[in-house]
Amino acid sequence: MLTTVVFIVVVALIFDFINGFHDAANSIATVVSTRVLTPLQAVVWAAFFNFIAAFGFGVSVAATVGTGVVESATVDQWVILAGLVGAIAWNLATWYWGLPTSSSHALIGGFAGAAVTKGGVDALVASGLVTIGLFMVVAPLIGFAIGFAMMLATVWAFRRATPGRVDWLFRRLQLASAAAYSLGHGTNDAQKTMGIIAVLLFSTGHLGGEFYVPFWVVMAAHAAIALGTLAGGWRIVKTMGMRITKLRPVGGFCAETAGAVTLIGTAIAGIPVSTTQTISGSIMGVGALTRLSAVRWGVAGRIVWAWVFTIPASALVAAGTWLLLRLGGV
Repeated sequence: MLTTVVFIVVVALIFDFINGFHDAANSIATVVSTRVLTPLQAVVWAAFFNFIAAFGFGVSVAATVGTGVVESATVDQWVILAGLVGAIAWNLATWYWGLPTSSSHALIGGFAGAAVTKGGVDALVASGLVTIGLFMVVAPLIGFAIGFAMMLATVWAFRRATPGRVDWLFRRLQLASAAAYSLGHGTNDAQKTMGIIAVLLFSTGHLGGEFYVPFWVVMAAHAAIALGTLAGGWRIVKTMGMRITKLRPVGGFCAETAGAVTLIGTAIAGIPVSTTQTISGSIMGVGALTRLSAVRWGVAGRIVWAWVFTIPASALVAAGTWLLLRLGGV
């Protein structure tokens, strides 16, 4: 059994790496599209803050994923493995298509799909899934509202400044906002993988009688997502930073700050949200202040449809994987 557990931990860290690779665009799209940093500089900057997020924001999201999605009686190593396969498959497909979907919701969908296939709908923790579903809608709206309000306040505050002066100032401030967003991204997304590894260890008896997240799991998850971010994801950067709306440094600063506030706040509250949806909403909020036509709503609509299909698509792949494992006699 130990060999199987080690294998699944490795698969979970591969998912975390792909999560960083897939979601690198979330951390760097705005700072790259405004040309404050080159893509290489941006991924190094984002990866560094993805990693150090391990030391500041606790593990509340990990606890929610580990205990608030699937009933513990249903969880075993095969449910977890099938869920990871579903999430990895959807992430790779949407990366190839250049769609900024949610790695978080792919993981939750895969985990839930495998659990339902094994134990029926009673295997799900309804209250946890309702909260996650609610914040699928609320998180991008919060990002939109904060981004819009910050942009409005900034435009008013600097209404008498020259465009050159504004650009000079916000090109420097955007380094801080990009770092803050990467902290939020790192703590929210790495914790989801922590939760999956911790529930694997707990369900196989390696944590004793109490669920908790070992420190080595925290460090491994943050290292994996940081390395994935270093690998980048340029296909999605183009969609996030260049196709939704045209950004200047002031807009990039407002979007990143709005995303950071939303992600860090929900992480402290233990609510797993989508970093992709949050930054997309923030970018749309910034763009909408200029005029509604500044947002390319056709691209935004395509992204929303990808969000809608993420959970059911990853759940179906996970369900099929669990059935194949069962037919294989495991």
